[in-house]
Amino acid sequence: MRVLELAKRRKTVRQFLPHKPPMDAIMRAIEAAKEAPSGMNAQPWHFVVIDDEWLKGRIRELCEDAERKFYEKVEGDLGEWLQEKGFSPEKPFLSDAPYLILVFGHTKAPYWLQSVWIAVGYLLLALEEEGLGTVTYTPPNPRLIEELLNAPKDYKLQTILPVGYPTDPKPKYERKRLEEVMSLNGF
Repeated sequence: MRVLELAKRRKTVRQFLPHKPPMDAIMRAIEAAKEAPSGMNAQPWHFVVIDDEWLKGRIRELCEDAERKFYEKVEGDLGEWLQEKGFSPEKPFLSDAPYLILVFGHTKAPYWLQSVWIAVGYLLLALEEEGLGTVTYTPPNPRLIEELLNAPKDYKLQTILPVGYPTDPKPKYERKRLEEVMSLNGF
C-alpha cells in the first residue's frame, strides 16, 4: 500500500541541503494537495510558494520575534516538552530551506479549517513522494505574515512548510500502536 509506506517513512525535517529541488516537484505536490476533499467543494485553500531569500529572511525575523514572546509565557507540559526536546525561538529552517510553502485558508468557506488541513495532509505525503522534507510550522502570530504578503482579509495563514532535500539526522518520533488509537463500534 503506497500511502501507508509514505506515511510510515515521512518524518519532520528541520534541516535541509542547500541545493534547490526543481519547481516541478513543488508544483506536483501542490497539484496533489488541491485534490483534497472540502466542504461544499469550496476548495478554500491557497498555497503561496516563496523562494526569494529576502522574503524568507523577513518571514524568519517576524516568526522569531513572535516566538520569543511566546517562549517567555509558555509553561506546563508544553514548556517542559519544548525544553526537553531542545526547541528555542530560533527557526533557521525558515531561511535555510530552499522553499517555503505557506498554506492559507479562506475563512468564509464552509468547513474551511478542516478542509485546509486535509489538503495539508495530502501535501505532506506528496512532498514525501517527491523525496522532499518539511515541518508543519505554525507561527505564534500569523497575522504578521498575512500583512507582509498582503493576504486578503478573509484568508488566514494556517502553516508554513519549509521544503527541501532533507539532511536532518533526527529519527522519526515513535508512533502509538494501532490498538491505542482505534476502537470498533464505540470509544
